[in-house]
Amino acid sequence: MGKPTGFLELDRELPKKRDPKKRINDYNEVDSLIDNSITQKQAARCMDCGIPFCHNGCPLGNIIPEFNDAVYQENWQLAYEILISTNNFPEFTGRICPAPCEASCVLGINKPAVAIEYIEKSIIEKAFQDGYVKPRKALVHTNKKVAVVGSGPAGLAAAAQLNYAGHNVTIFERADEIGGLLRYGIPDFKLDKHVLDRRINLMIEEGVKFQTKVNVGETLSVEQLKEDFDAILLSGGSTIPRDLPIPGRNLKGVHFAMDFLTQQNRRVAGKKVTVEEIWATGKNVMVIGGGDTGSDCVGTSNRHGAKSVTQIEILSKPPKDRTESMPWPSWPMILRTSTSHEEGCERQWSIVTKEFIGDEQGNLKALKIAEVEMKKAEPGKAPGFVEVEGSEKIIPCELALLAMGFLHPQHNGLLEQLGVDYDDRGNVKATRYQTSSEKIFAAGDMRRGQSLVVWAISEGREAARAVDQYLMGQSALESKEEGMLSLSE
Repeated sequence: MGKPTGFLELDRELPKKRDPKKRINDYNEVDSLIDNSITQKQAARCMDCGIPFCHNGCPLGNIIPEFNDAVYQENWQLAYEILISTNNFPEFTGRICPAPCEASCVLGINKPAVAIEYIEKSIIEKAFQDGYVKPRKALVHTNKKVAVVGSGPAGLAAAAQLNYAGHNVTIFERADEIGGLLRYGIPDFKLDKHVLDRRINLMIEEGVKFQTKVNVGETLSVEQLKEDFDAILLSGGSTIPRDLPIPGRNLKGVHFAMDFLTQQNRRVAGKKVTVEEIWATGKNVMVIGGGDTGSDCVGTSNRHGAKSVTQIEILSKPPKDRTESMPWPSWPMILRTSTSHEEGCERQWSIVTKEFIGDEQGNLKALKIAEVEMKKAEPGKAPGFVEVEGSEKIIPCELALLAMGFLHPQHNGLLEQLGVDYDDRGNVKATRYQTSSEKIFAAGDMRRGQSLVVWAISEGREAARAVDQYLMGQSALESKEEGMLSLSE
């Protein structure tokens, strides 16, 4: 633990973020520079709770009390070594993770939780600054070759682990740059791409090979991949977005959120947008969907100079605090306000979109929406939404962004050619990360469905261990479960 009386003496504190009125004029990260004095104070708040529920809250099983104590003692190198033992990319999770560990913090029962995510970011940035981060080379080398298809957080984590186990690892990415969602899904104001490039360059030094613009199943045959590699790990993500098939869906001005976000990330990187460009400048923007992707659309639209930005959600407005139905240490479905919301956005709940309305040229000009309320479930039936009578109205809108989540990975092409089985939701079915096809494994959103970056990293690490066991008969790579067991012992 940190300071024995720290949780009694110190309150939760984070450095102030950049002024919203200034930061909407650029795509730099919204967070201010790290203040290590604040980091140490937050580490001091970590209490001797006996059973650290934060371990269970973290999908990676991060050893949080121990690295908090090291930070409090100003032993940054030890803090880094503890953190990196369970998390390959704390510079990512320290920026874009919703911090389920904090929701499980014991101090959070009756006080604001320890600022674990900020401490994690502080540790890794201090480690890079002071030279603690060095290429992690394998102690022994095998003659086994592993292909990782997809370079998002799951694929990167798996590749890093498999490379450290001594295998020859090649990542195949169909886009023009490595990173998947981290590269072309997360806005730069949340994750500056130099942070991603810094890690990729380190992995190259470690021996991981990267091939971009390779669409397996098209530019590289499945047969060739199977012939060249001893094992294949699929980590292509959940890429098929949920659509909204209502009247007017084909009007100009209705787009999927990820198309909008990807284009802007390319612009920030100085790349050309080769398809029809999507701009929010001077438009009334309606973001349909209340999640993180929708929030990213809000922040991007404000930076474009939108006339107005509104985010709507079909579910009811969440409470500000925990209720009896969401007791600690479960994840609380409470109202969350992102940095993008702080920059300017009208938020509406219990709203259904009924129709996209266009002008004579086929351009979107308005939305027909209505209020809904949840109807209680009847015996044998699921609850549903019922439109509130007389609530229908038409609002101006020239750009509608569909941010309602993703259904499953793309089936046509690679997956169909591999002949893998799917689960009931259309994801790749993989028991202990191994699919129905010989020597084919799966991890991340492609296997578990749309989820968090921290879960993707966890999946990649666990899948790497499964691949290593398949190739060698055993594995020295530590799993989350084994790490938790050794801590309890």
